[in-house]
Amino acid sequence: MSDRPFLVFVVEDNEYYNKLLVHALSLNPDLLVRSFKNGKDFLAKLSEKPDVITLDYHLPDHKGSTLLQRIQDESPESEVIIISEQEDIETAVDLLKGGAYDYLVKSKDINSRLHNCINNIKKQKDLSTQVKSLQKEVKAKYSFQSSMIGNSKPMKEVFGLIEKAIQTNITVSITGNTGTGKELVAKAIHYNSKLRDKAFVPVNMAAIPKDLVESELFGHE
Repeated sequence: MSDRPFLVFVVEDNEYYNKLLVHALSLNPDLLVRSFKNGKDFLAKLSEKPDVITLDYHLPDHKGSTLLQRIQDESPESEVIIISEQEDIETAVDLLKGGAYDYLVKSKDINSRLHNCINNIKKQKDLSTQVKSLQKEVKAKYSFQSSMIGNSKPMKEVFGLIEKAIQTNITVSITGNTGTGKELVAKAIHYNSKLRDKAFVPVNMAAIPKDLVESELFGHE
């Protein structure tokens, strides 16, 4: 996970609710909370790329839907929680379709609902960070420049073929004697290609009876 603090922007013009939300969120030591009372001041700091933005739908200088679009354009990784005094289903649906993470109505349980919402976002972002980190590790592990050693002409030809396979979307057949590194080459192609985010599924063909190979690989009716 990143050492960067989990940054939350509270954008709320109502002084009471602004202080209420900031106080409630600041009780969580994992959060760094900053508050704004208008859209202008908030937009001036949007470049800091907050993880979460709680956005009052009715601000004195900007409409909530307009700010949501600006956030989507300038800080798409930021999750937006719309907070409104009105339980307007149609507006809520439009905002969720527009990219908002959730729509909360100001009420007595706003603090607990907001905490749950932000905790879910944080878990998702932490998981996403871990996945990206693992993907980088896997790519580095199966980088053929570092995992395969050889300066001979045949090895250079193999490296050239791997480069071609990585840049295309064709079926590749790898042949060779046992122990020559066929699976290593296959992994190098997979984890360095556009399909790196997909699963790599090795199949031991020697363990599958000849009559069942087709159904095992391609299924059967």
